Amino acid sequence: MAEQTALADIRTEDGGKPDAAVVRDALGVGVAVGLSGFAFGVTSAGGGLTLPQTCVLSLMVFTGASQFALVGALAAGGNPFTAAAGAFFLGVRNAFYGLRLSQLLALPRAVRPFAAQWVIDETTAVALAQPTRRGARLGFTVTGLSLYVLWNLTTLLGALGAKAIGDTDAWGLDAAGPAVFLALLAPMLKTTTERTVAGLAVLLGLGLLPVLPAGVPVLVAALAAPAVLYAEGRGRGGARDRVEKEDR
Repeated sequence: MAEQTALADIRTEDGGKPDAAVVRDALGVGVAVGLSGFAFGVTSAGGGLTLPQTCVLSLMVFTGASQFALVGALAAGGNPFTAAAGAFFLGVRNAFYGLRLSQLLALPRAVRPFAAQWVIDETTAVALAQPTRRGARLGFTVTGLSLYVLWNLTTLLGALGAKAIGDTDAWGLDAAGPAVFLALLAPMLKTTTERTVAGLAVLLGLGLLPVLPAGVPVLVAALAAPAVLYAEGRGRGGARDRVEKEDR
C-alpha cells in the first residue's frame, strides 16, 4: 500500500491528479460518448447514406454534432450544400478549442496535425479539467483514443444493423447525438450572456424549422451569438454615456 501511494505521488505534478484518476475519468467520457456512434450509424444509414459514406464520415469528420446535423438535413430532403454548410458551422467551434489546447498541451509540431483530429468537445472538456499539463495531455490522449475507436466501431455496427432496427424515427435514435451534445454543453453555460445566446439559438432553430428548408435553421441560429453580443455592447455603451452625462 505504501509503495502504491508513493508511485501515485510521483505521477502527480504540482498537485495534479494521479495518472490512474485521469485515465479513469477520460475512459468514462470516451466510452459513454463513443457508444452513441451506434445511433449515428443507424440514423445515417436510415437517411439514405451508404455504409462506406457513413463510416468515412466518422473516420474523417469525427465530430458528432456536425455529423448528425449533416445526415439529419439530408434525410429531411435538404440541399446537400446547405446541409454541409450547417455541419461546417457547427464544427467551427473545434477550431477555437484548438487555439486553447495548443497552448495548454504544447505538443511537438510533428504531432499536432494528428492531434487536431481529436480536438472535439469531449477531449477539450477533459483536458481543461486537469490542473497540470501532464494531466491535460494524458486526459486528451486517452479520451481521444477511446472515443475515436469506439465511435467508429459503433458507427459501423449501427450502419450494419440499421435494416434490422427498421424505422429510426420510431426509436428516436436521431436525437441521441444532439442530446449528448447538449448534456456536455449545458454545464459550460455559466454566464448570463452564454445562457442568452443558447436560449435565442434554440428559439431561432425550433421556430424556423417548419418554415425554412432543412439545414437552414441551424445556419440562422448561429446568428444568435453576434446578435446578443451586439445588444450587450449597445447596452454597455448606453450605460457609459449616461454615467458620463451625470459626471458633467
